[in-house]
Amino acid sequence: MGELLEGVNPYMKGDAAMYEELRWWPGLTLGDLLDRAADVYPEKEAFVDGKSRLSFEEARDKTNRLAIGLMNIGISPQDRVLVQVPNWNEFVLAYFAVQKIGAIAVLMIDRYRQYEISHLVQLTGATSWILSEKFKKTDYLPVVDDVVKERSQMKNVVLVRSEGHGRYLSMERLIEESAPDKDGLARLAKRRPDPNMVAHMGPTGGTTGLPKVVPRTHNSLICGMVYAALSWELHMQDVTILAGPIGHDLTFTKGLCGVLTTLGKTVFLDDMKPEEICKTIKREKATGIVLVPTLAKRLIDYEKLRDHDLSSLKKIHCGGGISHPDLIKQVSEELKCHYLNGYGGTEGMSLLCRLYYSLDQKRFTNGKPTCPYDIYKVVSPDGKTLPPGSDGELLVKGPGMFTGYYKAPEENAGAFTPDGFFRTGDVARIDQKGVVTITGRIKEMINRGGESISATQIERLIGSHPEVALVAVIPMPDPVFGERVCAYVQPKAGARLSFEKIISYLKEQKASVLQLPERMEFVEAIPLTKVQKVDKRALMVDIKKKLGVM
Repeated sequence: MGELLEGVNPYMKGDAAMYEELRWWPGLTLGDLLDRAADVYPEKEAFVDGKSRLSFEEARDKTNRLAIGLMNIGISPQDRVLVQVPNWNEFVLAYFAVQKIGAIAVLMIDRYRQYEISHLVQLTGATSWILSEKFKKTDYLPVVDDVVKERSQMKNVVLVRSEGHGRYLSMERLIEESAPDKDGLARLAKRRPDPNMVAHMGPTGGTTGLPKVVPRTHNSLICGMVYAALSWELHMQDVTILAGPIGHDLTFTKGLCGVLTTLGKTVFLDDMKPEEICKTIKREKATGIVLVPTLAKRLIDYEKLRDHDLSSLKKIHCGGGISHPDLIKQVSEELKCHYLNGYGGTEGMSLLCRLYYSLDQKRFTNGKPTCPYDIYKVVSPDGKTLPPGSDGELLVKGPGMFTGYYKAPEENAGAFTPDGFFRTGDVARIDQKGVVTITGRIKEMINRGGESISATQIERLIGSHPEVALVAVIPMPDPVFGERVCAYVQPKAGARLSFEKIISYLKEQKASVLQLPERMEFVEAIPLTKVQKVDKRALMVDIKKKLGVM
């Protein structure tokens, strides 16, 4: 076993030995998954997007070529590589090429901009970055220029669907110019990492501000992926549409990697409009789809839904947000398919309803753990394990879980119990049969249609405005997104602030669209509790009254 990356917490010795002895950890690498699929079904169509269609063998060949190219430009084992590619086939090539050379992929959503990216470069120590040159209306070159100027450690920038720009390389040219000859493949084989090494870093929203990073080993990540795929009965004849950003853990682990482990076909969708989803289901005869509740709501409300033949669709994996019971019922009955309500996180926890559940079970629970060897329990505020049917904080531990945030000892000290259970920050109850229902949230996060947004982060940004005395950011209820971002702002004496002025300031700070509040309330004084903390409960009551949802 190689030396574990500094800043990563190891698994407890007894736990790691048990996971290996019982074969809960498979001893495979993420690169092995693509090789295995290409060995078993080389000519089977595997990856489809709006531009190309690749078999498993074609995907492996291009991935190997890119991997050799990445070695040639000096990317070493355990180097961190940002991967910020949209829902395109090129994501497969970029991600698995990084895995094959023993580097660590830092998964990025396409909506990240300078503010988050610069932070993640500094935190992870990333020295390389693979990203699209353009996506939809966004030209990423100015973003890259800003980050590279601020973070001189960024040595390699590889642009996707690009001819390259100056010292920024073209991924297509790297693939074309890197021959997978005997020598190149031998070099590549020597770079196969130890399955217990860190393979992947997933940013996740942090209550303390900017994104935290979740390191995952090959063994742990694959363990979780395999059982999650089995939990919603993926198989090699399935055609699964990925309708959420591939940079999200839900789409990546439950979608792409789950389909890969079961040798099915992945259809990447980079246009999330209901019309495009419907056309793609019909054209590809899709049997499954991965999406968030917000998108499910838009789909079922689409006025021309019945004009499309969606009869091939058998199951929907929905997570990343709250699925309201009425939505589950409406989708299930209208589309005549299984709506599988789930729950999970980048850290590894994963629940899912099963196909055989009754409609009411799917509507009112989050199902069972997808990995049967992970341990879930709920505890009281003093840490005592509660009996079935009791509400308490959900704690999780097992072979599919992470062991701590990267380089965050203070955060980890509060996030784990002494015996290694992760405190999810969510309130849940577990029944006699092990079915879990999430009933609330302890952590101060806003879930906007599956996007985890830190209220603290936005407060810091707005609070840095010279005319702001105090700010409090809260979730406000929304029928489509579940929650939206609302900021209560207390201006300094004599200041004249407005919504437009604050938004303009945030954009000047290079905040991303996720950090822009959708509503602001300007008040003379923000209410405080008896201990002089901002009374967010009072603010949430106030916004509900204003919205008329009390």
